[in-house]
Amino acid sequence: MSEDLVFYTNPMSRGRTVRWMLEEVGRPYRAETLGYGPEMKSPAYLAINPMGKVPALVHGKTVVTEVAAICAYLADAFPEAGLAPPTHERGAYYRWLFYASGPLEQAWTNKSFGFELPEGGSGRAGYGGFEQVLDCLEGVVSGRDYVAGERFSAADLYLAAQLGFGLRFGMIDKRPEFVRYVGLHMSRPAAVRAGQIDEAASAQKA
Repeated sequence: MSEDLVFYTNPMSRGRTVRWMLEEVGRPYRAETLGYGPEMKSPAYLAINPMGKVPALVHGKTVVTEVAAICAYLADAFPEAGLAPPTHERGAYYRWLFYASGPLEQAWTNKSFGFELPEGGSGRAGYGGFEQVLDCLEGVVSGRDYVAGERFSAADLYLAAQLGFGLRFGMIDKRPEFVRYVGLHMSRPAAVRAGQIDEAASAQKA
């Protein structure tokens, strides 16, 4: 596909992860920065994302929302960027990409709102428990640089971004393997570049 990429975001949102992904892909894109409130709830934007949230990506006639979905889409749409592993390594790739967007996201959202699972409730909760999620991910990244195969992929990007957010805002413990894994990937040129763009955009809006 050769259609333009249009990226709807806010520099203080999950759009930062998509910005990183777009910088890794290396294709031209147009960023539309929306303010919280009326801009995100305008009829024009609700036609793109009925949730009235960012980020969203428009690629020609294709609309994709949800950060993990956008990352997976971009990896497939632009295979030359090498951000999706070979088919035989896709199991681990999908597993940890969506674990980070499912159990991890749900676990720390509940924790941030002070919600505690009732006694015996871990079996009914998809994520099992907050510490269980962190223990699982610690085991996944311990002693390894990549979660799928032997090279960086969109799964590493998304997981590193999620863990990095949690570390930055004190939502998860600074376990040494988390700090190492996040530091490795957040130092990539595309990650640094994306961060600088969003920081500049944030300062400009302020």
